[in-house]
Amino acid sequence: MTHARIIASHGKAYIVETADGVRRIASARGKKTDFACGDQVAVKLINAEQAVIEKALERKTLLYRSDQWREKLIAANVTQIVIVVAPVPSWLDELIGRCLIAAEAAGIHPLICLNKCDLPEATAARERLAYYSSLGYDLVEVSALQDITPLRQRLEGHTSVLVGQSGMGKSTLTNALIPDANARVNDISTALDSGKHTTTHAALYKLDANSELIDSPGLQSFGLAHIQTETLAAYFPEFRELLGQCRFHNCRHRAEPSCAIRNAVANGTVPASRLELLNRLQDELALVPAY
Repeated sequence: MTHARIIASHGKAYIVETADGVRRIASARGKKTDFACGDQVAVKLINAEQAVIEKALERKTLLYRSDQWREKLIAANVTQIVIVVAPVPSWLDELIGRCLIAAEAAGIHPLICLNKCDLPEATAARERLAYYSSLGYDLVEVSALQDITPLRQRLEGHTSVLVGQSGMGKSTLTNALIPDANARVNDISTALDSGKHTTTHAALYKLDANSELIDSPGLQSFGLAHIQTETLAAYFPEFRELLGQCRFHNCRHRAEPSCAIRNAVANGTVPASRLELLNRLQDELALVPAY
């Protein structure tokens, strides 16, 4: 066996690259599918074109989403998650909130990227994002069709993964950052026999000697069933300093009297939408089977 890195994943098919730069199509041993783009893996080489993944090596980080039925791995060993939004089409604030919680839980630095910042609707988009900036989250503005430099600077020294809803311009950003990305995506799709579904796999690209980028499929939801209910509120920066100030130590921040978080919402310190997200996630986690 030898070590390799997964540079593209599509269902149960992968492309791995060994230290000598050789790429092979790889399959997982048995029915295992718990590998992600960016994983360092031990592989058994079959021939010059094929390999079998035996196991994943220890991960530094893992970004994934989950519901009560299954987990969907997004990227492994990343240091930064870039949440891409745009003025048009409109984005879901809840998806941003969920991605930020996933990043906090995984110990991955989050960066919110406002793409298409040259559009007239960008002013309203900035106003929507101002609250996240007030919480301390990093924000960068860019126009993928005009100047990609502000984002490129934020990617230096990181292994970053792009996430976001379809239509936010992730593919355009990738193409601007990596001019031959389209050709490489087509090569991967041909190798994995994925036909027209070129946006359904994650792919890793080298930006320079110290920086990498993983482009992932568009998201419409982001389940957080892997988060512990007891720690959930702590992943909201505006709630952290309020924890322990409620009258009841097991407060769920709903109808309990003297709830510090509900009081913060009532006096306008915290938007009601943030508490609503917390309560929705609590309800979702209550449905997750205990093992």
